Amino acid sequence: MDSLDNLKKTNILSSPVKKVKKNYFTGPIKIQEISTITRPNEHDMYHVKFLKSSRTKLHYHSGAQLLIVTKGTGSLILYKKEDHTASKFQIKITKTINLKNGDVAYIPAKTLHTHGSIDVKKEFSHIAINILPKKNSTYKTTWYESDFKNKVTKII
Repeated sequence: MDSLDNLKKTNILSSPVKKVKKNYFTGPIKIQEISTITRPNEHDMYHVKFLKSSRTKLHYHSGAQLLIVTKGTGSLILYKKEDHTASKFQIKITKTINLKNGDVAYIPAKTLHTHGSIDVKKEFSHIAINILPKKNSTYKTTWYESDFKNKVTKII
């Protein structure tokens, strides 16, 4: 079998819209799931549009994540746990990274973070590539409710 037999093509603008849990974000977003068409076994891929200064809530992934900014300005904020309780703990911002169209950010596995828009009037979007911890494995995201400053109150 020729390796080109497995070649798959899609357009991010026509990828299916994924239903998302709204409590994982601070405002309106739209996610198009690119990987439902290409079906890779090394990663999942999404085109995420953040509207009206929306952001992800605090979370981390079981595998690494790569963000490729496609429109607007946003930020990626990295956090560190101060106390090691499973669902309630203190957090501290370790780094804030401003993102603009064309930027690429690599987030290592199990890094607490948020990302999203910083402009209420303009859309911010990126492609998120979630790299599976092992080929054909399941990618897991753990989400938290927090004040984005120093407290985490529960896993959501």
